[in-house]
Amino acid sequence: MSDFAKFLHANGPHAEHAQALQLYGRFVGDWDAEIVAHAPDGTRHRAAGEIHFGWVLKGRAVQDVWMIPRPAGAPAFPIAGNWYGTTLRVYDPTIDAWRISWADPGRSVFRQQIGRPRGADIVQEGTTDTGDLSRWSFTEITADSFLWLGENKSAAAPDWRLVVEVKATRRKAQAGRTPN
Repeated sequence: MSDFAKFLHANGPHAEHAQALQLYGRFVGDWDAEIVAHAPDGTRHRAAGEIHFGWVLKGRAVQDVWMIPRPAGAPAFPIAGNWYGTTLRVYDPTIDAWRISWADPGRSVFRQQIGRPRGADIVQEGTTDTGDLSRWSFTEITADSFLWLGENKSAAAPDWRLVVEVKATRRKAQAGRTPN
């Protein structure tokens, strides 16, 4: 068995930037999710999912795994596709913001974004492979829930288009187990 997991995972935030690291560190733990994908014609598709956040890289980053599970042989989730991807969120004190890298190798979807607090929300901005603007926001954040919005905007469009929304609820600690 490799020591990889032992060196990747961390027990908490690194002391040097502990306060800034809590922007995403507050999500560390396990979450159930209800996903709604929005088609351009207004059609909505729903699926259940799950999200898992943890401290990594000596507590200098937060990594997560987002999944929209499906039974073997089931069709792909419309619009958003089936997710089995990970985000690495690294605080960069030189820009006082977070560098975000999303990878979903099963769908060949990769994104780079910059994340910052905006009021009580967290907003991540970047571009898609086609050059559209991409905005992912965490809103309605409480200790036990958040709403995540995935939006795109083409250069020619006047407004952002909501593509995916995820309502996440923190899982309750299981008997005999403490939360992360």
